[in-house]
Amino acid sequence: MSLRIRIATEADAPALSRICLLTANAGASAELLHDYGELPGLVYSVPYVKLPTTWAFVLVDESDEAVGYVVGSTDTRAYEKYAAEHWWPPLAQKYQPSLGVKPDDKRYMDMLRKMFTAPDANIAFAAAHLHINLVEKYQRQGWGRKLITIAIEYLKGQNVKGAGVCLGLDPRNSEARKFYERVGFVKVGGDENQMGVKFNNYTGA
Repeated sequence: MSLRIRIATEADAPALSRICLLTANAGASAELLHDYGELPGLVYSVPYVKLPTTWAFVLVDESDEAVGYVVGSTDTRAYEKYAAEHWWPPLAQKYQPSLGVKPDDKRYMDMLRKMFTAPDANIAFAAAHLHINLVEKYQRQGWGRKLITIAIEYLKGQNVKGAGVCLGLDPRNSEARKFYERVGFVKVGGDENQMGVKFNNYTGA
C-alpha cells in the first residue's frame, strides 16, 4: 500500500469533511451521531483550505484519496477574526438549531452561533494552531507523527510568533494525549486539554 503526504488544496474540502466525520467521535466515526454529517468538517477541517492564514497537508492513498490530514493557521487570532466575520455567520444562518434532532447536530448548530476561541494562554505560548485526524485504518502506524513533522517543518519557515504550535484535545481521547506527550507536546496554561510544543522541542522526526 503506497501512501504519501502532499499539500492540500480547496479541491480536497470534501475529503477533509469526510475524514473529520469519520474521526469526530474521539477518533472514531461519528456518522451515526449526525443527520448533518458535514457539520464537524465545517468547524474543524474545511475552513483550513478556504480562509486566510491557513495551511493544510493530506495523507493520500495510491488513488490520491485523502485518508488523513493536518490543518491549521499561522495566526490563530487573525483566523478567528476572519471566520467570525465571514465563515460562521452564513453557516449559522443555514444550520438553524430548530433543524437539529440529534444532540451532536444541535451542539454544532449552537456552536456556529457562539464559536469557541483559543485561550489567551495558547496565544501567549504560540500564535499557530493545528488539527490532525486520520481514518481508523491508518491510525497507529506512524502517519500522525509524520503529518505533524511536516506541519512543523512548514511552520518553521513561516515566522510564527512564539515559534511553536498549539492544539485543543478531546478529553475523551486518552490515546491522542499519550501520542502528543511522546512527541514533545506539553500542557498549556494549566489546562489538561490544551497542549503545545515549541518547534525546537519537537521530538517526532
